[in-house]
Amino acid sequence: GGDGCMSFLREKYRPMGGPAGGDGGRGGSVVFRTHPGMRTLADFRGKRVLVAKNGQPGEGKNRNGKSAKNLVIDVPIGTIIRDSESGAILGDLTKPKQRLIIAKGGKGGRGNAKFATPTNRAPRKFEKGEPGEERRLILELRLLADVGLVGLPNAGKSTLISAVSTVKPKVADYPFTTLLPSVGVVRLGDFASFTMADIPGLIEFAHQGKGLGHQFLRHIRRTSVICHLVEFPMYKNSNDERIESMIEAYRTVRNELEAYDSKLAKKPELVLFTKSDILGEDDLSDIKERCIERFISETGCPEPVIVISAVRGDGIGNVLRSLKEMLKLDMSGEWAEEKIPEYIDGEPPEALKAGELSMEHLDGLEEED
Repeated sequence: GGDGCMSFLREKYRPMGGPAGGDGGRGGSVVFRTHPGMRTLADFRGKRVLVAKNGQPGEGKNRNGKSAKNLVIDVPIGTIIRDSESGAILGDLTKPKQRLIIAKGGKGGRGNAKFATPTNRAPRKFEKGEPGEERRLILELRLLADVGLVGLPNAGKSTLISAVSTVKPKVADYPFTTLLPSVGVVRLGDFASFTMADIPGLIEFAHQGKGLGHQFLRHIRRTSVICHLVEFPMYKNSNDERIESMIEAYRTVRNELEAYDSKLAKKPELVLFTKSDILGEDDLSDIKERCIERFISETGCPEPVIVISAVRGDGIGNVLRSLKEMLKLDMSGEWAEEKIPEYIDGEPPEALKAGELSMEHLDGLEEED
């Protein structure tokens, strides 16, 4: 805070006026505020020290110093703030425009006018401003989403979220294309919607941090439903070999989820067989009639297992309907006639075309002062 002032009133006709030192202003506080448009903590890489301004000192003629403005720091929704020394959680910011005072500014010192008494009418005492709070912090981001997409690298997660939202992660035919999680809003008509997070691919021993596993797995903790994508392997001679490979891939990811946090393995799960466009009609029929039953029997995964091609739009409508039921979205009342957007098998979803998109990106939200 600003220092108090020691001053005496000196005016014409009042050469020996009383004490007139004003108080110092309060120092600014450091405030964290969630911003819907922020996605990462990358802005803090070059900011090691964040300091609010001091309050202004008091002045003569009983003029108080001006209090400093708070230093408001925007962070993404889902940011956890910890004390670096104790490890205690100081705040868990999970709502838009939520604020948390993390370090209070110091009080301003009193001027000598405040120390005048009947026995001491000309005090020469004043106070220094109090120091503000100082903290060393650790910021951790855990994405907030209704649905989390998980799977091995190159399982088709980015293609799926591109098909049902306007989020455009990098899509390519090689592992670890996605290096940062992204979140999109999937709209089901005009009133119902849910958020979907594209979690970068997991690998074996991810729970031990391999392949940046800890950075990815922590985001799944906040999801309500896990959407587990298992791709059809391209270089297999028979459907039996394909299913064996897919069972192994499924178990790898499930084991990593359970090893990291046993609660993750208990979350509701929807299993998708992706990239069905690489199969011929005979193989695809055999998969649906015989191999899915074997997959469910050997893995114990919940039904249904949905076969999709996000590129062609096959099965996407069924995925959205299943997720709507699992999330228990309310589509009753005034919007009872609103339907999930139609996805015609064999036709690319609108989000993959150059036309209208089916989702509003969170970056479009405006911030209030």
